[in-house]
Amino acid sequence: MKLFILIKNKMKEVTLWFIIKDGKILLPLKKRGFGEGLYNGFGWKLENWETPQQAMIREAKEEIWIDITKLVQKWIITFIFEEKPERDQKGYIYLIDDFKWNIVETEEMKPYWFDLDKIPYDKMWEDDKIWLPVFLSGENFEFEFIFDKNGKLRKHRRIR
Repeated sequence: MKLFILIKNKMKEVTLWFIIKDGKILLPLKKRGFGEGLYNGFGWKLENWETPQQAMIREAKEEIWIDITKLVQKWIITFIFEEKPERDQKGYIYLIDDFKWNIVETEEMKPYWFDLDKIPYDKMWEDDKIWLPVFLSGENFEFEFIFDKNGKLRKHRRIR
C-alpha cells in the first residue's frame, strides 16, 4: 500500500500599493529579482507578526522613505503559480491617499509617474491590465490569477 501525503505550503501574504496624485500614478520599474524589467505597484512581504497595513507602512518608510498618513484597502488578489508554489501570494492592495515623501530610486526599483490614461500595460504583468482599471475605478474587488510554469497568465476569475 502506498501512502500519499499532500502538504500545502502557506501562501505568502504581501502588500501592493499605489500612489495616485494629480491624475498620475507612480509605478516603479523593478530593477532586479522577481518581476525584473516590469512596472508594478510598490509591494512587500509581511513578517510573521505583522498585519498587511503594518507591513506596508514599515516597508514604505524603510525602503523608499515615505511616511504614509492615510490609506484605503479594499482589494485582494491571489496569485497562483502552478509549478512554483513558493511564489504563490495573497496580495492586499492599498491606495495611498496622503503621505509625506521623498521618493527615491533604490537598488531594487526606480519610480516613474504616468498619466492615468498612459499606463504602460505592455511592460507590466499580464494580469495588471485586467484588475488595475477596476482598481482605478474605485470599485471593490477580489481576483484570482493562475500562471503557468513560464509565468504566463493561464486563467483568472473575479471572486467579487
